[in-house]
Amino acid sequence: MAHPLFLLRHGQTEWSAQGKHTGRTDLPLTDTGREQARSAGRTLAGWLPEGTPAVLSSPRQRALKTAELAGLTVSEVTEELAEWDYGDYEGITTEEIRETVPGWTVWSHPVPNGETAEQVSARADRVLIRIRELLADRPVVLVGHGHFSRVLVARWLDLAATDGVRFALEAAGLTELGDERGVPQLRHLNIPPQ
Repeated sequence: MAHPLFLLRHGQTEWSAQGKHTGRTDLPLTDTGREQARSAGRTLAGWLPEGTPAVLSSPRQRALKTAELAGLTVSEVTEELAEWDYGDYEGITTEEIRETVPGWTVWSHPVPNGETAEQVSARADRVLIRIRELLADRPVVLVGHGHFSRVLVARWLDLAATDGVRFALEAAGLTELGDERGVPQLRHLNIPPQ
């Protein structure tokens, strides 16, 4: 692999600030989220090697606006980078879910009428297969969401999607993935916006 892969999580939304699961719901960034996105762009500029990166984004406005405010030109918008579909748990917090399902996490329990970990893993694998070709020519930035980006990190490292629980990724956090002689590598995780 000739170039690095960067994952950029979208900036804060009203629901992310409240800990609500936000998959399909298309929320805008808060003022804080907009500033986080601008700051993330300054941070990313210091990490990107020379050359124009390929930038792929989730179609949700929170991701697209983060890319724009970060100074990135999105070359492709794809549903493949959308957040985990939380089904019946959309818009509610883990604590609220645990009132009826003790100990629930997205990593360990079913999501009624949403995606399974296996479905999210398959989607992440499709993304990674596709972008490996792009990485031969230039750096790639994927602009997306918290849980799905954590699954991407896990799958990059040949771990199960549910091992994404082990990786933190805050609002507008940046992660760099690479390899060492063909062995997938986590170079930097959750770099905060400056």
